[in-house]
Amino acid sequence: MLLSDHASSVELRPLSYQFPVVQGDSYDDNWLVISGTVATPEGSWSFTDPCLLTQEARQVSAWLRAVASGALEVTGPDAEGRLSPDTWFIEPVLAMSLAARTDRGAVIRVHLSLEAAPPWLQGDDGADIYQYFVELRVDAAALLHEADQWDSALNSFPTR
Repeated sequence: MLLSDHASSVELRPLSYQFPVVQGDSYDDNWLVISGTVATPEGSWSFTDPCLLTQEARQVSAWLRAVASGALEVTGPDAEGRLSPDTWFIEPVLAMSLAARTDRGAVIRVHLSLEAAPPWLQGDDGADIYQYFVELRVDAAALLHEADQWDSALNSFPTR
């Protein structure tokens, strides 16, 4: 899945199960290793981390489709100026939120924390979970296409 605009991009790919051998644990058997490549005007980096469960990974495409259809509300900062994502997961590495609607699509935020954070923020104590994000202006057709691409990539990783 590649989400991009004229200034930035975020590419996410499921690579493998964290543990190749099924062990009979509903969590350990279903952790997916996700590869990410990020490019922004501030810099570029990549990460690889077991940060999504198979069930959570399927929520990503559902969220993209909901944004494309106009079903989600824009999320702004709270009274203290902090952002809370619309969709988040057990591991607070990736999250997403809707920043704005446009006449052709949306401005989405891909929140990147901990192992997915840019190198210049690595090592922070976690106090700023979800506060670093990449904003991307994406039209509805691209959101739907990337949701399909993500689902296709997940076909190799059924819930075990």
